[in-house]
Amino acid sequence: MKITFYGHASLGIQVGDINIIVDPYISANPAAAHIDIETLNADYILLTHAHGDHILDVEAIAKRTNAVIVSNAEIADYYGAKGFTTHPMNHGGSWEFEFGKVKYVNAIHSSSFPNGANGGNPGGFVIEGERKNIYIAGDTALTMDMKLIPMRTKLDLAILPIGDNFTMDVEDAILASDFVECDKILGYHYDTFGYIEINHKEAIQKFFDKNKDLMLLGIGESIEL
Repeated sequence: MKITFYGHASLGIQVGDINIIVDPYISANPAAAHIDIETLNADYILLTHAHGDHILDVEAIAKRTNAVIVSNAEIADYYGAKGFTTHPMNHGGSWEFEFGKVKYVNAIHSSSFPNGANGGNPGGFVIEGERKNIYIAGDTALTMDMKLIPMRTKLDLAILPIGDNFTMDVEDAILASDFVECDKILGYHYDTFGYIEINHKEAIQKFFDKNKDLMLLGIGESIEL
């Protein structure tokens, strides 16, 4: 499993020959100007919620690639009405896709499209691949519901927001890593806007002091699990 950071909360995940993009907000992010969305491959697009900083490039990518849009029922209906192929889910439900099992889990946040359309309730994803399992938290506050995840799934990586103001901060993300019982963390949803700028060195040190590994990738950089 190869995971690429495209800035903000945007990710690329490659599992074998399958390409997945999560929450694509790339073309309007100055820090991601070197990422050309026209070159990104996508068989699936996973959306945690409907805010503009998570769905900006969905239609451009889906039109070109015919990717299946996977999200909650309301978001799936929104894109389905526009002619896109979708797979609707809801909290607690899971589905076996060709790249692995996906479960849509709780997140505490808000969710509406930029035009005011209903974006349903926000969520995150637990992906169980053939060999590696990951948790993509989406935009969320710290929640006790995270403790349910390791009851079913042993994680190899947790992808957590750390920028504060709109989501968890670093300290809450450390607690979240305890809740999900995963000490290998990829941080995201930070630095894009003034509200969510962080001190990288300080954040990494705080995780290190708790015997945890916080990775902060450069935009376009990848890790392999």
